[in-house]
Amino acid sequence: MARLLLRRRTILLSAVVLLIVAYCTATLVTSRWLTMGRFDLTTDGLYTLSPGTKQVIDGAERPLWLTLYFSQHATKDLPLVRSYEQRVAEMLQEIVAQSRGRIRLQIVDPVPYSDDEARAESAGLTPANGGSNGERIFFGLVGSTRQPTSDDTPDSTPDTAADRTGKDVDRTLSIPFLDPNRETFLEYDVAKLLYQLDQAEKPHVGVISALPVMGDPLNGVQPWTVMRQLQQLFDVDVLDADKIKHIDSDIKVLLLIHPKHLSNDVQYAIDQYVLGGGHLVVFVDPFAESDPTPLVDETSGAQGDRSSNLPRLFADWGVQFDPSQIVLDRSRALQIELNGTNLAHPAMLGLGAQEINRDDPVTASLQRVNVSTAGHFDLLPNATTRLVPLLQSSADAELAPLQRVIDAGSNPTSLLQGYQPQNQNYVIAARLHGPFASAFPELAKRAGHLAASPGNAEVILIADTDMLTDRLWVETQTLQGFVDQPVLSAFANNGDFISNLVDNLTGSSALLSIRGRSTSQRPFTRVLALRRAADSKFLQKEQELEGELADTKQRLDELQPSKGAHDAATNAEQKHEVEQFLQRELEISKELRDVQHQLNAEIDALGTRIKVINITLLPALIILFGIAYGWRRTQRNRRQRP
Repeated sequence: MARLLLRRRTILLSAVVLLIVAYCTATLVTSRWLTMGRFDLTTDGLYTLSPGTKQVIDGAERPLWLTLYFSQHATKDLPLVRSYEQRVAEMLQEIVAQSRGRIRLQIVDPVPYSDDEARAESAGLTPANGGSNGERIFFGLVGSTRQPTSDDTPDSTPDTAADRTGKDVDRTLSIPFLDPNRETFLEYDVAKLLYQLDQAEKPHVGVISALPVMGDPLNGVQPWTVMRQLQQLFDVDVLDADKIKHIDSDIKVLLLIHPKHLSNDVQYAIDQYVLGGGHLVVFVDPFAESDPTPLVDETSGAQGDRSSNLPRLFADWGVQFDPSQIVLDRSRALQIELNGTNLAHPAMLGLGAQEINRDDPVTASLQRVNVSTAGHFDLLPNATTRLVPLLQSSADAELAPLQRVIDAGSNPTSLLQGYQPQNQNYVIAARLHGPFASAFPELAKRAGHLAASPGNAEVILIADTDMLTDRLWVETQTLQGFVDQPVLSAFANNGDFISNLVDNLTGSSALLSIRGRSTSQRPFTRVLALRRAADSKFLQKEQELEGELADTKQRLDELQPSKGAHDAATNAEQKHEVEQFLQRELEISKELRDVQHQLNAEIDALGTRIKVINITLLPALIILFGIAYGWRRTQRNRRQRP
């Protein structure tokens, strides 16, 4: 019997030793050769890279280095920021694992007054205030085509997105600050940074315009500000509409601004460019205020045409656009000064957060976009395409005839007479998703003719050209100093909208396929429900208090003495009313405190229940299960003994 027990113990100890050795061996093997063997068990696949990001990573042609700067000490009292930093680091580590050695990552804590802090600033990172002990918070990502070393001088200027000059060898780009509010587009921003780093030169952007967007160099007139911004980021080339027969595929984005009376050759070239996978942005307008065409022809007296349209291509794409209608929106009307008077112009709109698509990376961070005398888009009944709004009016909008808006130029408030909102959000800018067929089937026999586009084709439609003009989004200010210097000050995000749009389209098809993801924040829904209920009670009590206050004021006004003989009695009655109101105010304040106390008690009770479950109940269940299993096994062994 003793020998049998000794043998069992020896076998058991040997099994435990073998299990430990096997576990350590498996851990070393998987950490060394199976780094991609990961499982994402989050509800929305939060840590699983999208196919577009993987395509960007796999397409990297040269080694890339990423440096994540994060101020550890400055954020010790900011748990939400620290949690988001962990989210960013985990995504970057997943990207590094996916790259199989082509992308390297280092995480740096730029402590104050250190070389790391100086390098972070020289790389273009933007520090935020509000850290511990007044420290600045650095939380940004720097990407480079060469390995950062300690010999890098902090004063060196990186090649950022604003000053790239083309065919450089070593390049550095950055995300100045990783804003937690933009978490849904974290993967897109990082993938775009990697894609831009791997490019050898500035993307090529073509412009076809009937408006003087590029200024007049001969007369010293500068290009519009939005075009100057694009020239800093991209290689912008103006195309002559009278000579276009073909649009080269090396043009990543084509801006078609205010197309008027385009020849069939130009329209066919645009048609084939889109079908070949080119990215087209179309700006049309019912009334382009910057169009130099006179309102009335001096010789014939005919009405001047300042509208633009693309009827043949629009019809083929299933798009409906009426250049004789303008969107009015009294709830989004901009204030203008006319003849010394401030007026609300219902045809000049300031589109805010409610009218901007928050689910698109181009418009997610925009706060306001101004438009003027804009049209709208819709789909034809037989359309096979899909329209995704980027900018739209509020539901308090209506359509007005173009001529009526022109006639109201000296008195825009007259447009509000007989105003009848249609309870519809009119689409002012949108993504149009294909596939598209050629609008020129009669030219099918031409060499190289394309009859249809790929399934993921896309065109951007914008029903306003005035949004490009400086007057709607930027003004020039002069800084006083040793030398007076003009500085541009933006009061709307029109320029950001266009830059983001072109930046998005110049990326690969992989980037265009990356959309917003869910956030890593998981709120306590039960706690939020309790807070909403408490807020509702607070609001009810506050409204009750305000109502009683108004009644008391009215009663006091009624009790104002009208004659001297009644002064004493009236003052006494007033005093009594005031005392009653003050007493009621104290009662309501106590009730509000009771509501808050009840809310805190319910939240504390909920937290206590969760702690009891996690700390006591679950371990107790595991212990009981272990005791029951051990007792059952002991009983079985006893029955098996001879």
